[in-house]
Amino acid sequence: MGVELTVASERPSALEQTNPAGLLTLDFEQPERAADAVRAFAEQYPIKGVVGVDDATAVIAAAIATKLKIKGNPVHAAIAASDKYLQRELLAKAGVPVPRFMLRNLDEDPATIAKSITYPCVLKPARLSASRGVIRADNAQSFVAAHGRLRAILADPETAAACGDRARQYLIEEFIPGYEVALEGLVVNRRLHVLTLFDKPDPLDGPFFEETIYVTPSRVPAGLQAAIKDCADRAVRALGIIEGAVHAELRYNEGGPWLIELAARPIGGRCSAVLRFGDKGVSLEELILRHALDMPIPSLQRERLAAGVMMIPIPGAGTFREVRGLAEAKAVPLIEDVQITAHPGERLVPFPEGSRYPGFIFARGETPHVVEAALRESFQRLTFVLE
Repeated sequence: MGVELTVASERPSALEQTNPAGLLTLDFEQPERAADAVRAFAEQYPIKGVVGVDDATAVIAAAIATKLKIKGNPVHAAIAASDKYLQRELLAKAGVPVPRFMLRNLDEDPATIAKSITYPCVLKPARLSASRGVIRADNAQSFVAAHGRLRAILADPETAAACGDRARQYLIEEFIPGYEVALEGLVVNRRLHVLTLFDKPDPLDGPFFEETIYVTPSRVPAGLQAAIKDCADRAVRALGIIEGAVHAELRYNEGGPWLIELAARPIGGRCSAVLRFGDKGVSLEELILRHALDMPIPSLQRERLAAGVMMIPIPGAGTFREVRGLAEAKAVPLIEDVQITAHPGERLVPFPEGSRYPGFIFARGETPHVVEAALRESFQRLTFVLE
């Protein structure tokens, strides 16, 4: 694209001194301090745009955009999108359909709480992503067990640091039955442009919420799609998001659409590789960068073909040694790529404690049905060896 890039991270790079314009270390726990550092950096290396790639850096990016007076979200909107409790409060106040919810402290007696709530319910951390720590409870006994697992997850120092002042709190939410979809969008000057709607054909009913297949275009009837998109649009406005990528999870049942999560960032992992736009197959990342830099955007229209990605399920707890059947999995018709992101010697941790998928499978074809079938067949040819 002809754009010079500076990558900011919270840990110093050994190459930072040799590439001072390209690498920058920031304090991610102090957004204002990080923004001040970027303002000083920009005196020597002018900054035209800023993009956060996950929940934490979306807040940093908003602070930087505000400080440099460049395109971005207000800090309060980015915080609301990354804090599940604050998000729930704002959405409920604006009349956006969300599950009934309450915020509780981890130090409160779970057995006492368990007697006073309605089941089924969902326990979730206020500031973790990718379904980590999200657990369904169907009765008082499973609530107490879920509370214990969540408490152990949030006791990890690194996890607690990521949660900040919410490290000792958690949400209890009403479980919303129904089918789930994911919406990928780009907000341009306060207007939500829906880039695609993904079906999630595998039910996500718990007790844990590990995702698997995303397929687009959605097979949901057009009228229901319109209601889902309208719900997401109302949520974007309720949180005050005015620019940039959004990723939303919604459910639909006889009560209509429900907003489950909304993040001020693009889809996670390597899933974005499934999306192509316009005649030239522009990537989602290029759209986001062009928007941030006020460069022309050729098209926001997704390609004609159906496409899908499978987040390969975590095969179990253990040390990853190898995967067998990779060539056979790649040979399935319509499969474009099978990427194994786990490294030999890496410890794999299942949900809800874990959240890192061991790889991704990508497919493209004429219909969502054939794409989904190809993803499932490819996955069946893989065997993971763990110790």
